[in-house]
Amino acid sequence: MTRVSRDFGDTMQKDAVLAVSADVAFASSRFPNYKIGATNQILDAKDDPKILSMKEVVARETALLLEQQKRLSVRDLASKFEKGLAAAAKLSEEARLREAVSLEKHVLLKKLRDALESLKGRVAGRNKDDVEEAIAMVEALAVQLSLREGELIQEKAEVKKLANFLKQASEDAKKLVDEERAYARAEIESARATVQRVEEALQEHERMSRALGKQDLEELMKEVQEARRIKMLHQPSKVMDMEHELRALRMQLDEKSKCSLQLQKELARSRRGEQSIFQLFELDGAEALGSCLRINPSSDNAPELCECSIQWYRLSSEDIKKALISGATKPVYAPEPFDVGRVLQAEIISDGQQFTLTTTCAIDPAAGLGSYVEALVRKHDVEFNVVVTQMNGLDHTSESIHVLHVGKMRMKLRKGKLTIAKEYYSTSMQLCGVRGGGNAAAQALFWQAKKGLSFVLAFESARERNAAIMLARRFAFDCNIMLAGPDDRAPL
Repeated sequence: MTRVSRDFGDTMQKDAVLAVSADVAFASSRFPNYKIGATNQILDAKDDPKILSMKEVVARETALLLEQQKRLSVRDLASKFEKGLAAAAKLSEEARLREAVSLEKHVLLKKLRDALESLKGRVAGRNKDDVEEAIAMVEALAVQLSLREGELIQEKAEVKKLANFLKQASEDAKKLVDEERAYARAEIESARATVQRVEEALQEHERMSRALGKQDLEELMKEVQEARRIKMLHQPSKVMDMEHELRALRMQLDEKSKCSLQLQKELARSRRGEQSIFQLFELDGAEALGSCLRINPSSDNAPELCECSIQWYRLSSEDIKKALISGATKPVYAPEPFDVGRVLQAEIISDGQQFTLTTTCAIDPAAGLGSYVEALVRKHDVEFNVVVTQMNGLDHTSESIHVLHVGKMRMKLRKGKLTIAKEYYSTSMQLCGVRGGGNAAAQALFWQAKKGLSFVLAFESARERNAAIMLARRFAFDCNIMLAGPDDRAPL
C-alpha cells in the first residue's frame, strides 16, 4: 500500500503558496499603460515624449494584452490548481482506506491477544514462556499500530487542510480568470470602437477632400476656359486665323462638291437621254451628310407631289437589297449618320405609275465631323442647346431654349432646373434624324426616351445635330445598346 509522507504534503503546500499569493491586489480595473524596456524594466508611458497616433496606440495596446496573457498564464495556474485538488482528493481516499484497514488490524490484534491469554492459562513451562513472549510481541505491535494511526490522523488533517487550500485557490484563480477575461473583453471592445471611429473619420475626411479637390478643379477649369474665351475675344491669335482659313476651305470644298454633284447629274441626264428614258422627277441637293435631298418635278407633265405616294429607301453599296426608311414619306429627306456610305432611293407612285430616283453615289460624310465627335467623346457629359418642336407627336408651341445632355450612361432633357426627361440607354430608346418636313429637317432629330414619350428637337446647326446622334450612339454602344430609328436594322 502506498505510504503518504509528510514531505509530500509540505511540498504541495509550498508549491501552492509560491504559485499564488493571497496578497495580490490590482490598482485599477483596467490594464496599466506601460511597456517593457530592453533590460526587462518597466517603463512608464508618460515619460515617452513621442506622441503616437490612434492606430499605433491600438496596436500597442493589443500587443501588450497578448504579452500580458502569455506572462500571466492564469489559465495554466488554474489548471495546476485543479490537478492539485484532484491529487488531494485521491490522497484523502487513500487515507480513508488506510483507516479502515487499521481498524481491521486493531480488531485482529485484540482477538489474537485474547486467544493468547486464554492459551496462557492452559499451558505451563516452556510453552507458557513462548505464549507470554507472543503476548508481548502483540502488545508491541498494538503500540506501533497506535503510533501509526496517530501519524495517519495527522497526515489526514494535513491532506484536508491542503485540499481546502487548493479548493480555495482554484476558486480564486477562476474568479481572477473571469475578471481578467471581462476586463480584456471590455478593453478589446473599446479599442474596436475607437478604431472604427478613427476609420470612419479618415474615410469621411478622404471623401470631403476628394469632393473639395474635384470641385476646386472644376471651378479652376471653368475659370481657365472663361479666361481663354475672353482672351480670344479681345486678342485675336493664330488659332482664330487658322479657324477662318479652315472655314474658307470648307466653303470652297462645299462649292466644289456642289459643282461635282451638278456635273454628275448632267452626266446622268445625258446617259438617260441616250437610253431614251424620260423622267418626270429629279433629286436636288448635295449628297452629303448635313444637307437635304428634295424631289422636284423636271417636266410640266409631272403630277403634283402632294397627290403622289413617296417612300425613301436605303441601299448598301455592296448589296442590291434595299431597306425601307420608316417614316420617310415626304418629298424632303435629310440624310443622317446611318446613311453615310449608302445610296438613297426614292419611289414615287402616281396613278399606278412608279418612278424611281436614286442618288448618283453614296452619301458622303461631313467634313471635320469625325474629329469633332472624337473630341466630345472624351467628356463625361455633353450639352446641346435645342428647341422642342414636337412632343408625343403634337406640335409644341413654346420656342424656349432647352438643354439636351448626352452622357455616357443616359440622356437628359431639361429646361433650366426643371428636368423634362431623363432615361438610361435601353432597347426601348430610339434616336434618328427627322425623316422629312421643311428646310430645317437637317437640323432636327427624333428622340424616343421611352415608350409613350417622344420629342422632335431642333438644333442650332446640322453639325450639332449629327454630332449629338453619333455621340449618343457611341455611348449607347459602349453600354451594349444599338441606338437607331424606328424599324431600323442595326448595322453590323
